Amino acid sequence: MFEVTAEDSFDFRSTEYAELFASSAATAFQHPIWLAQLYERIVRQSSATPLIIVVRSRPGGKLAMVLPLVRRRYTLLKVVEFADMRVSDYVSPVTDEETLSRILADSRVVASIRRFLQPYDLLRIGKLADRSLAMERLFGIEKRESMGMSAYSSKLEPTFSAWREHQLDQSYRKELDKKSRQLGRLGEARFKCAESIDTIRTTFDALKVYRGKRFDGSNGPADLLQQPSYFDFYLAVAAEGCGGFARTYTFWMNDRAIAGALGLAHNGSLLVILGGFDEAGYRKQSIGSLLFEQIARDCIERGDHSLDFTIGDEPYKRIFGGRPSPMWQIFRAGSPLGYAAHLTVEKLPAAKALARRVLHGKKAAPDRAIASPVPVDEEFSPEVRKT
Repeated sequence: MFEVTAEDSFDFRSTEYAELFASSAATAFQHPIWLAQLYERIVRQSSATPLIIVVRSRPGGKLAMVLPLVRRRYTLLKVVEFADMRVSDYVSPVTDEETLSRILADSRVVASIRRFLQPYDLLRIGKLADRSLAMERLFGIEKRESMGMSAYSSKLEPTFSAWREHQLDQSYRKELDKKSRQLGRLGEARFKCAESIDTIRTTFDALKVYRGKRFDGSNGPADLLQQPSYFDFYLAVAAEGCGGFARTYTFWMNDRAIAGALGLAHNGSLLVILGGFDEAGYRKQSIGSLLFEQIARDCIERGDHSLDFTIGDEPYKRIFGGRPSPMWQIFRAGSPLGYAAHLTVEKLPAAKALARRVLHGKKAAPDRAIASPVPVDEEFSPEVRKT
């Protein structure tokens, strides 16, 4: 019923992939724009090698499933991973539940998929959402393991006033109203969703400056936006997706960008994935919290049903109505070296910290840092992503 190939130059912008994605249970992080830019601007400029497994129906060759993977080497260890490259928060095979069930029922197809993975010492895939498709069954993995963290999503109401009433504490609503009045007294404050490439670029240039100061590597991971390949990636996603998949939000003060955020729109939900603000100038006005409040307003006006804060257990997510959902990971050893590496890292905290330093630099680093509002002290703090 199916044919399996490895197409490492797969065209994610093709019509056939767009149709597959639209009918699949995949997430925003498998969107055609996201994956096309990810492989072009990050994977191919890194030490990773594309491993894109493609399953087509027979006869006819209709696309049935895509697994966007990469091969990576960490010293002696050969690892197969999902192509998240420290920027994607949810992973998923690109298919629907019924098709996945039919693929899993065909032992020859499953065996062929596993052959394309070889050789590897360790297969490891994290960031599986609680209700994601059972990708682990493709690899003969019996059960998922907890990542020890959750993702958070806030339900949006039909009106902005109803959302504020149901999701925000009354005292905090009053606090935000006060901060908004304070901001208005400082000049002409405007909140906008970018409609032009020039505006997007202006916002990203500002975010790079603000995030570079906030996440300089002196007290945690350095900001990925300071690396040219990652800056170009986020900017390209925002530009190509403008008016549809990607939304770039900006708080302006007298025509100067003082705060901004990038969100991905998918299936009636907005996933906020990148943000920053002028901490020196507008920390006292809680500009980060005001930014999120206005993003929620814009989403409600567009008819969205949820605001997704994605992975990480930061307190502000609950304050804005976020509800936790557990995140999962899977592992499979392909050699004694891989088994020993996995066992050592999972059982010994010191080894786990060392592994993170090997993967991401001198400091025990997360996947990425996002400037996030913490209303208790009215400042942004780094949002930690774990591999």
